[in-house]
Amino acid sequence: MGQNIKADKSIGDNIRKWRGTKGMTQEELSAQLQIHGCDISRGTLAKIEAGIRHISSDELHAIKAVLEITYDDFFTK
Repeated sequence: MGQNIKADKSIGDNIRKWRGTKGMTQEELSAQLQIHGCDISRGTLAKIEAGIRHISSDELHAIKAVLEITYDDFFTK
C-alpha cells in the first residue's frame, strides 16, 4: 500500500462532489474501485468522504482513475 495522506475533509468533499457529478453512489464507486484492484468498501469510502479516515496514495490514484479526474481535483476548495 502507498503512503497515507492525512485525513482531510476537503479531499473527501471533492471525492463526493466528483462521484455525484458522475452519477455514482458510494456502492457503485466502491465496486468500480474493487474492479481496479483497490479494496475499498462502501463504509470505508464513507469515512474517507467524511474526512475521518486517511487515504493512501494508491487509493487516491484508483479513485482518480475511476472518476477520470486529475490530482488537482482532489485538492481544489
